[in-house]
Amino acid sequence: MFYDSRRNLARWFTLSMGSILVVYTGAIYYQKITDELEALDRLLYKKAALMAASVQYEMIEGRLQIDLDNVPLLGNNPQALSTEIVYARWYDPKGQLLQFYGMPPKKQLIVANEFVTIKTTPVRMGRRLKGEWLRQVTLPVQYKGIAIGHLQIASPIIPVKEKLREFLLLLTLCVPATLGIIGIGGWILAGLAMQPIRQAYDQLQRFTSNASHELRTPLAAVLSNAQVGLLVPLEPEQQHHYLEQIVAAAKSMSTLVSNLLLLARHSGRLARESLKEVDLTSLLHELADFYTAQAAEKQLSLKRDLPQLAVKLIAEPDLVRQAVVNLLSNACKYTPTGGTVKLRLFTHYHWAVIQVSDSGVGIAQADLSHIFERFYRVDTKQSHSAGGFGLGLAIAKQVVAAHGGQIKVTSVVGSGSTFQIELPLRRCER
Repeated sequence: MFYDSRRNLARWFTLSMGSILVVYTGAIYYQKITDELEALDRLLYKKAALMAASVQYEMIEGRLQIDLDNVPLLGNNPQALSTEIVYARWYDPKGQLLQFYGMPPKKQLIVANEFVTIKTTPVRMGRRLKGEWLRQVTLPVQYKGIAIGHLQIASPIIPVKEKLREFLLLLTLCVPATLGIIGIGGWILAGLAMQPIRQAYDQLQRFTSNASHELRTPLAAVLSNAQVGLLVPLEPEQQHHYLEQIVAAAKSMSTLVSNLLLLARHSGRLARESLKEVDLTSLLHELADFYTAQAAEKQLSLKRDLPQLAVKLIAEPDLVRQAVVNLLSNACKYTPTGGTVKLRLFTHYHWAVIQVSDSGVGIAQADLSHIFERFYRVDTKQSHSAGGFGLGLAIAKQVVAAHGGQIKVTSVVGSGSTFQIELPLRRCER
């Protein structure tokens, strides 16, 4: 599925970018044609202007007499401006041909005062008829604002066609190579674009698998106990026992569902109306009082290091309480008899820092990067005996992230762990 999606993304990216490339290449080629023709026109105009400047004229008995003897190509002793001039023609003001050089022209001037591209009359060359493409300019010549004639010259556009042919060959080679590069780039970019989706899909698969696995055990307990109660007549004491097993399994499933809903509801930033001013000092004192009794049952020592002054911030109090409860619960759960759990609160710059330390079994370095993943549990005997679903740390991390904070952990196997929650003292962004 992901391979097909990646291939489709790469294909559409290459198609869209290739279309833009082709259009852009066509625009460049058109601009090249325009530039080459403009360059040829400027050169042709300069030659026509030079020839027109060689025309001599004088007034004789009130009539203007034109002398073309000194005009290059048209005079009695023609001196070619270059071999690029195919023909030169002089027409009178009425458009009648007076003198020409090169190809025989029409007697009457048809096109005046403009550049045109024309094709000469085809000439048989072997078995083929071949004509020559020319660029022609007709230049009006004036004397004191009065037209005295028209000068027409033409030059072949073969050099321009050769340049354009070479340029087109270059584009023909470059465009496929560029399309290949675009295709490779599209494949790479599609892979990068699909990576977060693939990770989310893999995470969803793991989440579904883990959730179904965790639900299977309590559901099996409910089903087996209910079936026993239906198939075999039981004494009241036995019925009570099986009902207790069903209730315990139902509570387990309820806890799991509640935790999953908590993760789903608070995947982003919190709503403004849910935020309140929270006194962390007071909240942590309440939790310390509660877990002191819990720790005493396991023969643990719970110490607190809380400031005398109130540490206040804007937060969702129930969620902050849940995050700290999860850390304290884990600390008490994974600390052996006679160990110590410590709850500490202090401020550092613009952060309120909550630390939960224990002298428990610790966490291996290989597990530290995974402990905040959903359903992840460290593979130790004590972790299996402690129970739980592996959601407590994931919930704590998500709650802290929703408040714009961060959670960190340091641990040494056999010496204990320290979890640190950092929450901003300023108002949370929302």
